[in-house]
Amino acid sequence: MVTFLAGGTGTPKLLSGDEPVFARDSVAVVGNTGDDVELGGLLVSPDLDTVLFDGGGVLDRDRWWGIDGDTHETDDELFRLADAAGLEEGPRYLPEPAQTSGREIARWRRFSGIAEFMTIGDRDRAVHITRTSLLDEGHTLTEATRTLADAFDLDIDLLPMSDDPVATIIHTPEGEMHFQEYWVANRAAPTVEDVEFRGAGEAEPTTAVREALADPVVVGPSNPVTSVGPIRALPGVDDALDATPVVAVSPFCEDEPFSGPVADLMAGVGAEPSTAGVAETYGFADAFVLDSEDATELDRPVVRTDTKIDGPADAERVARACALALAAVGASPASLGLVGVDDPTELDGDDVDTSELPAVGGGER
Repeated sequence: MVTFLAGGTGTPKLLSGDEPVFARDSVAVVGNTGDDVELGGLLVSPDLDTVLFDGGGVLDRDRWWGIDGDTHETDDELFRLADAAGLEEGPRYLPEPAQTSGREIARWRRFSGIAEFMTIGDRDRAVHITRTSLLDEGHTLTEATRTLADAFDLDIDLLPMSDDPVATIIHTPEGEMHFQEYWVANRAAPTVEDVEFRGAGEAEPTTAVREALADPVVVGPSNPVTSVGPIRALPGVDDALDATPVVAVSPFCEDEPFSGPVADLMAGVGAEPSTAGVAETYGFADAFVLDSEDATELDRPVVRTDTKIDGPADAERVARACALALAAVGASPASLGLVGVDDPTELDGDDVDTSELPAVGGGER
């Protein structure tokens, strides 16, 4: 098995190849839930759902959000009603006492559904209704996610990082705001002064997540702060990553991010917004996959390739680079679940530069 840490779109894109490098049934994905919100009484899990929908073949890959071809009649009617009634549009937080009462998993991120500030499709909403109803029936988030994964015929093992509440809170000059308010409602415009993972100290990774982190790990080109940071904030996660082979894909080309607010968020928490800064942040990583145009020199093994992922062929190329790096830093070939090859070196090619890797097979873990 190989475990991927997932948040945002970076890791889902890495897993989107039509010809997978890693067998789907040999892949576990630990999904960030710090971005989750309760919206109009429904628990919305954006990072889990991106993996769920893509693995189920229904993701809108133009936006990397929601279900392709979905309708938005309920969303449109919510805005019509709000306008007709003179109700102010969202984001509208529920009153402070409501933030820590009721459904525990949604603590600190409860929003009214009036003129909802996140666009939720009709089929997408059915997923949130099902998830929330399962939770209300007494199931954990992990159990609810497995039920949904079965409904979408997902081959990979999709795991929420925790069954406990963790909320990513952005501190700005305008005050605290949940990540979705910062990113969706405010388009990442507010200055980031700090990022808090509220509840992480009291939360626990699930048993399934702990077991998955004992396998070789790939950290995709996701945001190190708000996509991977909440997972790492859970007790014991960094220790687990220290004890297993880990390869990380940089979301930068030197100091240029590929997408999203990663540079502002890294700067906001005092980290250098660059590949070098990512390497410093990921002290547990044994090797890195960098873009071919990225001349950053690191103190760890590096594979270089074109890391921009615009389609399935790009995803397959970067995944091959990850597999080569994992094998070179100690992951046994048998543990990788590779498709169609027995020897990881067969994945090498002119589009991947492995000259900075040690020989495959040394010191397997």
